[in-house]
Amino acid sequence: MGSFSIWHWLIVLVIVVLVFGTKKLRNVGKDLGGAVHDFKKGLNEGDERAGKDEVIEHKKEDKA
Repeated sequence: MGSFSIWHWLIVLVIVVLVFGTKKLRNVGKDLGGAVHDFKKGLNEGDERAGKDEVIEHKKEDKA
C-alpha cells in the first residue's frame, strides 16, 4: 500500500493526459524548461558579477 507500482503511475498519466490534453502539457513542459534555463543563466551571471565586484581596490590620493 505504501509503494505504487508502474500500473498506478500509468493510470495517473492517462488520466492527466485526458484531463489536460497533450498540447497543454507540452506547453507547460516548454515553459517549465525555459524557466529553469533562465534561472540557471541568472545564477551564472550573478556569479560573474560577484567575482568582478570583489576585485575592486581603492587607492588613496596624496595631498601635497
